[in-house]
Amino acid sequence: MQQDMAGRVALITGAGNGIGKETAMQMAARGAIVAVNDLKEEFVSAVVDEITAAGGKAFGVVQNMSSREGVVAAVQQAYQHMGRLDILVNNAAWVRYQAIPDIMPETVDRMIDIGFKAIIWGLQAAVEVMDEERGGVIVNVASTAALRSTLNSVVYSGIKSGVLGITRAAAAELGVRNIRVNAVCPSAVPTEGTQRNRNAERDANRIARTPMGRLGTVADIARGICFMASDEAGFISAQALVVDGGVTFTNI
Repeated sequence: MQQDMAGRVALITGAGNGIGKETAMQMAARGAIVAVNDLKEEFVSAVVDEITAAGGKAFGVVQNMSSREGVVAAVQQAYQHMGRLDILVNNAAWVRYQAIPDIMPETVDRMIDIGFKAIIWGLQAAVEVMDEERGGVIVNVASTAALRSTLNSVVYSGIKSGVLGITRAAAAELGVRNIRVNAVCPSAVPTEGTQRNRNAERDANRIARTPMGRLGTVADIARGICFMASDEAGFISAQALVVDGGVTFTNI
């Protein structure tokens, strides 16, 4: 893989597994120095070890993304470790799918804290440390649920729709600082976090409705994130890249 991110420092939140982990692996393979964030130290250490074993460079940032203090601390830790921050991937999330009568305040609060507020706090913290001349890139992980909702997803769809709004507004405000802000919208992909919402019948239905004839993978999504963070997307900002095999905008 080309070393087009050589020397750049990338903080990826929620990188202990799933899409975040794969994005960390791919960015490291492209030469980035990756700050691996997760709440659980054992997850962070495992990812850092895997990256370094493959010849990449990474270090751990164990912080809780459910509070402003945790988000700011994560950004500051990454910046102070390397003296720069070039890429921020807001990937951390906590998700529960519930029918409207079953939605509980504590569920809403936690989902909003990690999936919505943390992106705002990440933007604030990143602006403070990204070099104004060199610029930077922020990629927010949204979802196709922001574009086409399913059952039991009122809270999740609302949050991810908000992520797209944040992305566009931040791009408008931060362009003058040479900071690009984009989103990536994955469809449902098999991960540790989505396992509870998957079964063979549901997967078969998704495959049948997907023009590409398969489920997406974490590698598919990570490639989209890496593209948006790369110089190849150097004049792309305020956009939402849908990585879903065509399912969202077709009807088959």
